[in-house]
Amino acid sequence: MPSHSFALVALLGGSALLPSFLLSDRGPAQAQQVALTESNVAALWTRASFPVENFQTYTSPFGYRQDPYSGSQRFHYGLDLAAPNGSYIRNWWAGEVVWVEDAGACGTSIAIQSGEWTHIYCHMQGHVERDNQGPFLIDRAGGIQLRPGQQVPSGARIGRVGMTGRTTGPHLHWGMKYQGNWVDPALVLRAMYVSQQASL
Repeated sequence: MPSHSFALVALLGGSALLPSFLLSDRGPAQAQQVALTESNVAALWTRASFPVENFQTYTSPFGYRQDPYSGSQRFHYGLDLAAPNGSYIRNWWAGEVVWVEDAGACGTSIAIQSGEWTHIYCHMQGHVERDNQGPFLIDRAGGIQLRPGQQVPSGARIGRVGMTGRTTGPHLHWGMKYQGNWVDPALVLRAMYVSQQASL
């Protein structure tokens, strides 16, 4: 099983995975340059966690790509990390669950808010149920149950890799926003790697 450090090094080796721009919610046409300054890669990054166990490879980067269904060029708002079906997904950074869903292209999914960051995890196993407190994500076989408002520490298991939603194989689609703008998760992993290596 590749280590988290190996996964980060593998990512850094592919410069095509590291476009340095943000996207606003209005789409790719509103792209703007962003610099990862020293404050962005401060020691706080050492508390972040790589988001998937049993990582195999990066299968689709953030940015334009050929859609696997239509064949047309479409923007991909996340980073796809392949792992065996059932591999556990870990929370990137401590935060609060803001929504859970199981409909649409993202399939069974969860979003967690960590300060000004929102991280989104898609195509997980399980589904969403409701009780008198509202919706909650449940993966009984994986021992996972999460609901909006719940606090989740960094590195906690929050789900398992699956094939729910629009997908051609088991993987985690990992999306990130900073202050409401889409960010390339590869940039975040690069900042994590630099910070964590500096702290050794």
